Amino acid sequence: MSIFLDSELSDAERSEDARFRVIPVPLERTVSYGSGTKGGPAAIIEASNELERICNGKEPCASGIFTEAPLDCDGPMPDVMERLAQRTGAAVNDGKLPVTLGGEHSLSYGAVMGVARALGKPVGLVQIDAHADLRVAYQGNKHSHASVMHLLAEEGIRLAQFGVRALCQQEVDSRTANDVFFKDAEELVTGNIHAVDLPEDFPELVYVSFDVDGLDPSQMPATGTPVPGGLGYYQALQLVEHTLKGRTCVGLDVVELAPDGNAAWDFTAAQIVYRLMAACT
Repeated sequence: MSIFLDSELSDAERSEDARFRVIPVPLERTVSYGSGTKGGPAAIIEASNELERICNGKEPCASGIFTEAPLDCDGPMPDVMERLAQRTGAAVNDGKLPVTLGGEHSLSYGAVMGVARALGKPVGLVQIDAHADLRVAYQGNKHSHASVMHLLAEEGIRLAQFGVRALCQQEVDSRTANDVFFKDAEELVTGNIHAVDLPEDFPELVYVSFDVDGLDPSQMPATGTPVPGGLGYYQALQLVEHTLKGRTCVGLDVVELAPDGNAAWDFTAAQIVYRLMAACT
C-alpha cells in the first residue's frame, strides 16, 4: 500500500498512533467537464515522497502520519458517503485528525458528516474553491460535486467560502438563505488580500475543504473545471491559516486533482496537503 511521505517517516511516525490519518478516496462519479479525479489520491501520495519534513517552520510528520487503505468507492453514492463518514468519524473518536484525499468534491459530504457526528458539536467549514457548490442538485444528482455545500448547509454546517468566481443565481440565493460567509476571488486577488477575519459567531471547530481549482489555472491546471482569475498558492494557504487562528482544525480534505502527466501539479497538491497539516499542528 502507498504511504503519504513514505520516504521520510520513521516506523513510529507511520504507526496507527499517528496524529494525522490519511484517507485516500479515488472517487469520480459526478464530474461534469474534465475527468481524472479518481487518480488524484495516488498521485498526491506518490508526489509526497518528494516533500521535505519541515513546512512553514513546522514539522507535521513528527506528530505522525498514518495512511489508511483507499476507500471503496463502488455502489450507490449514499453508501460511499456513509463508508467515508465512518472512516473520518473513527479517526476523530480516536483523537486523530482525518486528512481525506480526493477524488471529486462530492466526498466532502461524507467526510464532514463523519467528523460532525463524532464531535457532536457545531462545526464550521472553510472552503477554498472556484465554485460555490451550492446547487440543490446538478444534472439530477443531489450528491453532485456541484451540490456538496448545499447538502452540508442543510445539515447545519456553517460555511465560509474563499476564491469563488463561478456561480449561478440559485447559489447566490443559497448564500443568503444559509448565512454563508464569503470573499470571492476578484476582491481577494485584485486587492491582494491574504487574511480575512471570520464572523465572531463562526464555530470554534473548523473543517477545511481545499478544492485545488480554487487556485488560478496558471498554478493548478490539472483539475476538471479550471476557472481563470483564481487565488495564488500562498494567498490561498494564508487565507486558511488566518481563519484557524484561535480556532481548532478538526479535519481537512484536498480534492479535485485530475493528474495530467505533469508531476509539478501532483507535487503542488501534495505540498498543499502537508502545509494544511502544518496549519493544524
